[in-house]
Amino acid sequence: MMFDLHNDDLLYAALLARDPAWDGRAWVGVASTGVFCRLTCPARKPKRENCTFFETMGGAIEAGYRACKRCHPMAPAAEGEPAVKALLAALEENPARRWTEGDIAAMGYDLSTVRRAFKRHFGMTFLEMARLARLRAGGAELVGGGRVIEAQLEAGYSSASAFRAAFAGWLGLPPGAFHADAVLRADWIETSLGAMVAVSSEHALHLLEFTERRALPTELAALRRDAKGSLGFGRFAPTDQIEREIADFMTGTCAAFQTPLRPLGTPFTQTVWHALRQIPAGETRSYSQLARDMGRPDATRAVARANGANPIAIVIPCHRVLGADGSLTGYGGGLWRKQKLIELERGFAVKGKDNAQ
Repeated sequence: MMFDLHNDDLLYAALLARDPAWDGRAWVGVASTGVFCRLTCPARKPKRENCTFFETMGGAIEAGYRACKRCHPMAPAAEGEPAVKALLAALEENPARRWTEGDIAAMGYDLSTVRRAFKRHFGMTFLEMARLARLRAGGAELVGGGRVIEAQLEAGYSSASAFRAAFAGWLGLPPGAFHADAVLRADWIETSLGAMVAVSSEHALHLLEFTERRALPTELAALRRDAKGSLGFGRFAPTDQIEREIADFMTGTCAAFQTPLRPLGTPFTQTVWHALRQIPAGETRSYSQLARDMGRPDATRAVARANGANPIAIVIPCHRVLGADGSLTGYGGGLWRKQKLIELERGFAVKGKDNAQ
């Protein structure tokens, strides 16, 4: 990461001051609007708790944010690259279009040059950028109760089979596999750290993951098998409850979660996940410390694997586990989110000390 945790306050101060020194060095995602901006954006400044800072525009896009139409954060990159400028303009004019390499070549641009330019400026290719926009729009249509054909058209696919294949690649299941009266139901939750997918039954939360987590398709497939195929779009009461609790957590109001949980896992992984929930907010452990706390000092590697297999982010706080040297280790939601969560929970720890005095 380009920025350490303590620099987030510096970046927020730069945002408030519209400091031009930070142009092209950092971007801010605003949870309340769903857009990402340059730090010099002239729009009304967001609250601190709604801000997430990114070192690349690609990171903001992958987290689900759209480019601001006031400060045009992608414009500086486009100004010096004719191909980038033309393609971004074309994408903005027709965001539902299903772009191909042939389309880029037909506009007279070299594919490798375009690929390098977009990777350099945005951290992703132009085709990846276009695909994320289409799939996210299609997924939102389905969550809102739309029919598969409506989601297909919203995502810009003229072929139903092409849309099903793309959706399968993103979530691991075709849209037709989701049932309206399902036992388990999936929905989106917007947070200050990006969009999350929540899956719950009538009585418990089974999954809570950031949408770009690589393990999400596998986890959804496992839930669908366990529910004998009864997985659909929508929400039950546990999803409403966890949405409220996550909002309170992100604003520093409350670190306690009361939503009933039912993660899918082996008896050993369940034991590890229970141990993770015993780590107080604001504290961290190493994998070996966690293994010792469980009375299994010889199971450090198994504990690490179970930690990585956690399907309920934040609530089962696998982000509170660090390397033996205190360094950040792998986190399915991204190391930048792990840093954010640890910093946020330091505030809870300070509040706890103040209340004890």
